[in-house]
Amino acid sequence: EIRFCDWSSDVCSSDLTRMVMASAAPFIAAEFHLSPLQVGAVLSAFFLGYSLMQIPGGMLADKFGPRRVLAASITAWSVFTAVSGMATSLMGLLVIRVLFGASEAAFPSAASKALAAWFPQRELGRANGIMLASTQIGASVAPSFVAALVVTWGWRSAFYCLLVPGLALALVIAAWVKDSPALSERVGAAESKEYDHVEPARAVTGISLLKTLNKPAVAWCFAAAFFSNLASWGLMNWLPTYLLQARGFSAAKMGLLAALPALAGALGYALGGQISDRWFTEKRQVPVLIGLVLSAGCVYLAATAATGEATVAYLAFAFFFLLIADLGVCTLPMVIVPQGAIGSAFGVVNTAAQLAGFLSPLLVGYLLNATDSNFTLVFQCFVGCLLVAAIAASLVRQQPIEATQLRQIGRAHV
Repeated sequence: EIRFCDWSSDVCSSDLTRMVMASAAPFIAAEFHLSPLQVGAVLSAFFLGYSLMQIPGGMLADKFGPRRVLAASITAWSVFTAVSGMATSLMGLLVIRVLFGASEAAFPSAASKALAAWFPQRELGRANGIMLASTQIGASVAPSFVAALVVTWGWRSAFYCLLVPGLALALVIAAWVKDSPALSERVGAAESKEYDHVEPARAVTGISLLKTLNKPAVAWCFAAAFFSNLASWGLMNWLPTYLLQARGFSAAKMGLLAALPALAGALGYALGGQISDRWFTEKRQVPVLIGLVLSAGCVYLAATAATGEATVAYLAFAFFFLLIADLGVCTLPMVIVPQGAIGSAFGVVNTAAQLAGFLSPLLVGYLLNATDSNFTLVFQCFVGCLLVAAIAASLVRQQPIEATQLRQIGRAHV
């Protein structure tokens, strides 16, 4: 149940709807006569609402369960995606994007809580890797999707076309997904033994957020997520503009090549889950550190590449290694806090990622304005961000909570 619904909802909606704006940004800028800094503000507006609602969204998932929160979030962001295509001014677009971000914010924490309920800890890396890989498929589809629609019907059509698929997915989630295996009639007695780490219904609740998050590992995950996402969101949001303006690519060529880093990232997520579960169950911070260092090296090569095609190739490798690292950062909160606080803990760490997503487009827009569109300098700044994230990752010490401890915590709060 949860495996199909989480994967499909991410593929068809979450990062596809988010990355449509990045792909449409050059065309919106031309119609509204926007400067690079104003384009950065539009790209950042989503992350303002998204980051501010991460912790509240996680708390809602802990309180009401993932099913209702997932369905409500998908419905709301699908509506705001369509409304984005109705914007007639910069201010209107900014307001819509803030509300869009706020409506999507509860989804990641609810999805992570669902995964933690439906998969044993030994499989969490692979399960999380598959789900996160699907987000990159959505991101890889967006440039070609937008390019095809812009040529035929204009940039607004790209936003309108995503409303119906989103609403259909919300209905599937509401009808099919259960909050835990104990609530599902499809889980038999034999299979239920696989879910012995999860208390029935919502027994593990009421745990102090401050107590469960008072762990150095969470703080270092917060730092690693913040600096790595400064680089990843900056690169992802500005790559279409870079290829069109700095390299002179056509819209069709941009749509094709801009998809490659996202596809490489999907492979990184999927492979990272396998690596994490097989060799680093008790030390998931190790592939995070290695991935960040290798990604920094690839971004440096991209900054000095002679051609746009070579830049895209280096960035594909960079995203492959970066999202192996990101998989570890996203999985750690699921194994170092009690079951009842996973939504809140993930919300805290994801807040760092989304604050970075908010700041990164603005910082890039400012640097491009100040340096006459010097993308090389921007790439070099991203190298520094990734190395700082690697330092933070090296300080993470995983102290996983075993299933017996989860059951004891659950009984104490029934």
